Amino acid sequence: MRAVLTRVKSASVTVDGSVIGQIGQGFLILLGVTHEDTEAQAVKLADKLMGLRIFEDENGKMNRSLEDVGGQVLVVSQFTLYGNCKKGRRPEFLAAARPEIAIPLYEKFIALCRDKGFSVETGEFGAEMLVESVNDGPVTLIVDTDQL
Repeated sequence: MRAVLTRVKSASVTVDGSVIGQIGQGFLILLGVTHEDTEAQAVKLADKLMGLRIFEDENGKMNRSLEDVGGQVLVVSQFTLYGNCKKGRRPEFLAAARPEIAIPLYEKFIALCRDKGFSVETGEFGAEMLVESVNDGPVTLIVDTDQL
């Protein structure tokens, strides 16, 4: 699994003109799933991301967690995180998992984040979405379960 996590002041996702997910301060997580991913990797990724200390403390150091700041989470599925741009000018997405693999792992990741007590909003898997965010910092991290 691969996540692009951005620390945000606010974020939202819109489908067909309607806002379906919206948060204040917290994490916008773009989540990609590949063929070999498992529930164990979803657990590992949720543990890592929900425990990151990337909010500033009173001394301006990134030392506070999502829990410390009462932050929220917006998770948006994004198969393009597994795009391959090595050949030509048009990316291919063969490494992205098919929906029958990706959807259960996407839903598992969301459930794990909620089980940790966080307010989690989501996009709509497979939908054409408009994602807006007010990036804080900006602080953006790429986290891949292959590197955990």
